[in-house]
Amino acid sequence: MNNTSVVTGFKELMLDSRIMKALDDMGFEAPTEIQAQAIPLIREGRDIIGRSQTGTGKTMAFAIPAIEKIDPRNDKVQAIIMCPTRELALQCSEEIKKLTKYINGIRPVEVYGGAPMDKQITRLKRANIVIGTPGRIMDHMRRKTLKLDHIKFVVLDEADEMLSMGFKEDMETILRETPEERQTVLFSATMPPSILALTGEFQKEPQMVEVSRKQITLDNIVQQYVDVPMGRKADALKLLLYYYAPSLSMVFCNTKKMADELTESLQKSGFNADALHGDLKQSQRNAVMDKFRYGTTSVLVATDVAARGIDVNDVEFVFNYDIPQNNEYYVHRIGRTGRVGKNGTSVTICSGRRQVLALTEIVRGLKCSIEEIPVPTGDDIRSRLTEKNSESVVSVLESGKGKAYTEMVNSLLEKGYSLFDIAAAALQMNFSDKEIKIADIRQERKQYGKRADIDFSKILIDIGRSSHAAPNHIVASITERSPLHGSDIGKIEIYDDYSVVSIPSDSVETVLDHMYGAKVCGRPVKSRPFEEKRPAVQNRRDKHDRKGKSKGERRSGNPRPDNRRHDNKRPAVHNTRRRGR
Repeated sequence: MNNTSVVTGFKELMLDSRIMKALDDMGFEAPTEIQAQAIPLIREGRDIIGRSQTGTGKTMAFAIPAIEKIDPRNDKVQAIIMCPTRELALQCSEEIKKLTKYINGIRPVEVYGGAPMDKQITRLKRANIVIGTPGRIMDHMRRKTLKLDHIKFVVLDEADEMLSMGFKEDMETILRETPEERQTVLFSATMPPSILALTGEFQKEPQMVEVSRKQITLDNIVQQYVDVPMGRKADALKLLLYYYAPSLSMVFCNTKKMADELTESLQKSGFNADALHGDLKQSQRNAVMDKFRYGTTSVLVATDVAARGIDVNDVEFVFNYDIPQNNEYYVHRIGRTGRVGKNGTSVTICSGRRQVLALTEIVRGLKCSIEEIPVPTGDDIRSRLTEKNSESVVSVLESGKGKAYTEMVNSLLEKGYSLFDIAAAALQMNFSDKEIKIADIRQERKQYGKRADIDFSKILIDIGRSSHAAPNHIVASITERSPLHGSDIGKIEIYDDYSVVSIPSDSVETVLDHMYGAKVCGRPVKSRPFEEKRPAVQNRRDKHDRKGKSKGERRSGNPRPDNRRHDNKRPAVHNTRRRGR
């Protein structure tokens, strides 16, 4: 490992010349710290535990040696890469395709829930690398469409996230089905006891490879937040963008649906905004990034997974539209600004005390400081705009470029116009398109999580904050088991002991059937329609039965879900379907 620490270029790693050519096309010159350490050890056949944060280049750290280990003449699956989400699986597959641009016979196939099974089965017949989520890999194993008896290389990418999403049993089953002499590589941002137990059972004398947690410095980033009423976040973001007018900025959302809807709202308000998330094809992602790098797009609205690996040096502002899920996401997000010695600013948009406390906990854990700032008013924006425009005029005056128009000014003076009127007219001609119509910034009544062309209904899942459930865990469970895509899922409300999820009304039956036996955060859950209003008879019965409730239930601040209507109305139907399985 000491030798790898001084690696300054890919050439020193003695990679396959065809991979080197692909790396040149991708614009990579030198390996990251995790790549420099991990690639030589993996090539030696060692099992490794890679501890690294997001955005450190770990995908290529295992993808390059995986490609080198594949025999292109063999149609059997020789390597399998497990990822927690379909987005990561797609991203990993795309990286491998780029790296094998000049190598024939390497056939990666990504498998994940929510995609047509028949197409995956067809592609699996000739695949020699499989990248997928544990749930869908298990589905193919049960169908006998994926055999692991020729596996010689296994990767567990973001193993801690897979465990937190409840994939522990699936991961263990998959590993036990692979040959004992396989090589196992594990990457994780954290090392909880569950990860150590996994490595102890399935790895042989693993070598630890650890990347400094301070790879991304926050020293040059001013961290701020605003606290606005729920439903006014979009207004606040637009006011902040109007006020600061950054040439390049990034806005982070927790879901693809939110990214799309927010982008549409920004575009309608006149901002040059584009969305970047896992639903985009690679060609679309490339086009979006090219527009952002060259300044055609000034606002990039992105999800965490899609934004991994983005390296644009001139991002002035990062806005957290949604509170990040943890410290690592927060660091990854705001680390998109303040790069290469430049200064940057991050602003997190909070709604209410809980979100402010959640943000404060993240910042405290990173031992940073953050300050609250007010949302700019219309007068603030006009004053700042006037100041910036005045600076532009002063710059022209000091440069002497205005002298070319002296003859025109004299001509206008001879016609009887005053210098004051001439100057005002010139300024109006130059700056009128930059004037902000503050009156047009209205509260958007459209609720995120609901689309005008789709009727949404709510289902209840009996897991909540007390079990550390987060939106990404719930979305992953639904999309892994049902035909729904992440972009189909609407608003997610998480309470202490349960969560309420908005999904298309015509998909309720399908989702409930597929969620039978599901797990979230490793815990079995039950799902059913959510009834917000209860019949009067039931309300009276609740009143009479109140004495039988525990003190905690009587005083709970959560809105109580009513499931009696569903249980009384349709128990036989669901019991019959489940027995039929």
